[in-house]
Amino acid sequence: MKKSIFTMLLVVITTIVFGQGNANNIEFNFGFENTVFKKTLPDNWFQWGNNYQLSIDKATKHSGENSVLLKPSEKANSKDFGCVAYKIPAVYVGKKIELKAYMKLQEVKDGSIGLMLRIDGSSGTLKFDNMQQKNINGTSDWTLYSVKLDYPQNARTIYIGAILSGSGQLWVDDFEILIDGKNIKDAKQIELKTFPAEKDKEFDKGSGIELTNLTKEQLNDLDILGKIWGFLKYYHPSVAQGNYNWDYELFRILPKIINCKNIIDRDNILNEWIKSLGTFEETNNSIENIKDIKIKPDLDWITKSNLSTELTTQLLKVKNAKRKDENYYIGLIAGVGNPEFKNENAYNSMKYPDAGFRLLSLFRYWNIIQYYFPYKNLIEENWTDVLKEFIPKYINASNEIEYKYAVLEIIARVHDTHANIWGEDEALKNYRGIYYSTLEIKFIENKAVVAGFYDEETGKESGMLLGDIITSINNVPVEKIVQDKLKYTPASNYPTQLRDIAEDLLRTNDTILNIEILRNGKPEKKTIKTYSSNKVNIYSKYNSTDTCFKLINKDIAYINNGSLKQDYLPAIWKEIEKAKGLIIDDRNYPSDFPIYELSNYLMPKRVPFVKFTNGSIEIPGLFTFTKTLDAGKKNKNFFKGKVVVLVNEISQSSAEYHAMAYRVSPDVKVIGSTTAGADGNVSQINIPGGLNTMISGIGVYYPDGKETQRVGIVPDIESKPTIEGIKNNKDEVLERAIEYINSGK
Repeated sequence: MKKSIFTMLLVVITTIVFGQGNANNIEFNFGFENTVFKKTLPDNWFQWGNNYQLSIDKATKHSGENSVLLKPSEKANSKDFGCVAYKIPAVYVGKKIELKAYMKLQEVKDGSIGLMLRIDGSSGTLKFDNMQQKNINGTSDWTLYSVKLDYPQNARTIYIGAILSGSGQLWVDDFEILIDGKNIKDAKQIELKTFPAEKDKEFDKGSGIELTNLTKEQLNDLDILGKIWGFLKYYHPSVAQGNYNWDYELFRILPKIINCKNIIDRDNILNEWIKSLGTFEETNNSIENIKDIKIKPDLDWITKSNLSTELTTQLLKVKNAKRKDENYYIGLIAGVGNPEFKNENAYNSMKYPDAGFRLLSLFRYWNIIQYYFPYKNLIEENWTDVLKEFIPKYINASNEIEYKYAVLEIIARVHDTHANIWGEDEALKNYRGIYYSTLEIKFIENKAVVAGFYDEETGKESGMLLGDIITSINNVPVEKIVQDKLKYTPASNYPTQLRDIAEDLLRTNDTILNIEILRNGKPEKKTIKTYSSNKVNIYSKYNSTDTCFKLINKDIAYINNGSLKQDYLPAIWKEIEKAKGLIIDDRNYPSDFPIYELSNYLMPKRVPFVKFTNGSIEIPGLFTFTKTLDAGKKNKNFFKGKVVVLVNEISQSSAEYHAMAYRVSPDVKVIGSTTAGADGNVSQINIPGGLNTMISGIGVYYPDGKETQRVGIVPDIESKPTIEGIKNNKDEVLERAIEYINSGK
C-alpha cells in the first residue's frame, strides 16, 4: 500500500467558493487575471496543503498578466505539499472531463508536480487524479499538461488545481476544462436537485444531548434505537427520498428514548415515530428466487429483541416496503457496484463531538457495516452484539483522543486493511508523536528488526546495524507494545497489522529513545535520536524510481509491477520473450493497471480468474455474485517459460487483484508470504469529527467462490526474509524465485 502525501486531498476540509446551483453566471478565473489588491492569490482561488508559499507572479507567466508560483517554506517537510485550488459546482452534462494547464518547474526534487482534478459526490470523492504516478520533477519550461477522468452522473463538485511537493518551484497558468471535448463555458448544464433533508439545520451547532452513567435499561434502549434508526435509514421509502435529515431525526428521538419510563413506553415511542414517517406501498421482498446469493440480510434482531407485537409488525411492514433502486443516503457506483455513502456530513468543525454526535458516529458506522460491508460474514464475532458493547465506549469518551481511539477500535473489529482513519488527523499525529527514528523497522521472524534506514547519514550516526533486533523501547518490551496496539490497528490479518505497527514503533514526542537490542545474540542498550519529518523522510522508500524491467541474467527477466506502465510492454516484451523465466515483483502497489495487457502476453487463451459480489439498494444487506471475469486472450505466441509472482504483506488491493490474474497463467508459481487480504474497490465513509475511513466495497473471490479477503493471496511456495538475510542485505524472496526458475523446485 503506497502511502501518498496527497491522500489529504481526498479528505481535506474545503472552503465554500461557489454555492451549489446553476453556474451560467460564473466568470471563471482560469488565467488568474482577476485579482484583488494585497491578496496573495487570484479571485476564487484558495490554498490546500501546509508549509508552502503560494503567490501571484507578474514576472514569470505563460500569458496575460499573472501566473501563480508555488514553493516550499523553511518549515516544509516530506509529508507537506502545496496546492492552488479552485471549486466549481458540477452542473454539467457529459461523460468525460479533462483539465489542462501550462506548468513551468525549476529544480523540483524529492517530490513532484502535477495537475489535480477531483470530482466529489454528495459525501465524498468519486474520481481523483493528481499526476503523482507520473513523477514529474526537475527543471522544464512552460509545458501543457492534461488530466482526464470519467465524469460521474452523481457529481456535485469539481475541484481543479496544481500541486508541488518536495523542493523547488512551480509556476502554473492558463487552466482549461473540457466536458466531452467542449470548453466548460459551452457545456450543457442542469439544475442540481435539492432535498428537504438539506434544509434541516436545527442541530448544526450541536445535538444538545448529554449522557453520563448509562443505566442498564438505557443501554438496552439505545441498542434498540441504533438498530431501528439504521434499518429505517436504508429500508424506509420516505427516508430514501431525502425527506428527512436522518442525523437530526436521531437527535429528536433520542431524548424521548433516554427518558422513557419502561420498554412498553419505549416501544410505543418508536412505533409512533415510524408511523409519523408516512405510508408506503408494500410488496413481497422475498429472496427465495434470487440466485447466486453470498450474504443474506441479517434482520433476525427484529423478531428476537422482545419488541412489542405492534412495533415488530411495523418493522416487518417496512422490511416489505416497495423500494426504488435509489436512496438519498446510499448508491452503488456505476460499472463497479461498490457503495457510495451519500449525504453523510463529517461535521468537520466538531473535533470532539458531543454525546449525541458521538452516538450518531457509532450508529452510522455500525449500520454501514451491517448492510453494506461485503465481508460482514468474515467478522469474527456476532456484529449484532458489537453495537451494545461500543455504546458506553463512545458515550464515555471524555476527550478528542479517547473518541478517535474508540472509532479506531470499532474499525479494527471489521478486519479490513482498507479501513482506518485516513488523512493527517492533527490530534492523532500529535498524540502518536511528531518525531521519527531514521530506522526502518520490519517484523522478521516475529522480531522487530532494523531492515534499513530512511536516511543513510543519520542511520550511520545512530550506531545501529541491519539485523539488530529491538527488544524494548523506553523500558517497555516490544511484545507488550505490539499487544497494546493491536486492537487499534485495523487490518485484515496479523502480518499486515505488524506491517503497520512497525512504521510507528519508534515514533515519539521526545527527541531521543532509549532502546534495548540484541546484536548477534548479545543484549545492548542504545540511545537513538529522533527527528521531525522535515529532517528525515520516512517516505523516502516510496520515492525511489525504477525502470520497471531488467534482465537478471540472459535467461531470467524481471518486471516491477509497481512501476510498470502498460504502454511499456510492447517494447520490453522483445527482451522478455527470449528468457526461460519471468519474475513479476508484486511486493508493491501498481502505478498503472497493466493486468490485462500483461496477461495477454502470458496466456494462450482467456481464463476466468475472479468474480465479485455487490450489495443492493432495494434489499439492503443482500450480496449476490456477479459473473466471472477473464484474463488473457487467444495467443499462440504466449510466454512459454516459467513465471513467478512475488508477494508479501505489502501486496494489497490492486496488487492482490493483479496477482490473481497472473496466477492463472500456464506455468506460474506465487512465491513469498500472505498478502494484505484487502481486495476490491474502496468506499469512503465520513464520520462526525471530520474523520474519514473506508471499507472494501465489493467482494472479490476466485471463480469457485473461494475467499480472498483476510486470507490474501496464499503463495504456492512460502518464502520470507530472515534476520540473517537482512544483515547481509539480501532479497531472499527474489533469490528463491531465481532458484525455482533455474531448478524447477
